[in-house]
Amino acid sequence: MADFESHLSSLGLSLPSVPTPVASYVPSARVGNLVFVSGQIPIRDGQLLATGSIPEQVSVEEAQGLARQCVLNGLAVLAKEVGSIDRLKRVVRVGCFVSCSPGFGDQPKVANGASDLLCEIFGEAGQHARAAIGSVALPLNVPVEIEFLFEVE
Repeated sequence: MADFESHLSSLGLSLPSVPTPVASYVPSARVGNLVFVSGQIPIRDGQLLATGSIPEQVSVEEAQGLARQCVLNGLAVLAKEVGSIDRLKRVVRVGCFVSCSPGFGDQPKVANGASDLLCEIFGEAGQHARAAIGSVALPLNVPVEIEFLFEVE
């Protein structure tokens, strides 16, 4: 079993408490060795970190940071589901939803905030398939929401 939790700490990062769902769903669902994590929004300590559309109210660079918080929230959900992020075998897929205006085409740049962090934490096991999708609006008016599919031991 890898020591991803120690590596996360060495990066100066820690897992937050698991965010409470904002509607009628569960934070994660496990099917065999796959864990599906519901869409995570940029929330920390119960507070939204930003609202609004990209790039009008939130810059691409700020949105990349928000995507990183979504990753930490998703990993917290994973850890609660399986006991530790050390049980991760692979990040399989990431779905990144970006609230943006028509004509905005840098959704992949926003999603890179999440993808780069996953690779930084997990190395080769963090490489994944991905979708980066623009949306006219997201729940609670957040700029970014990210869902995950993980393979675990």
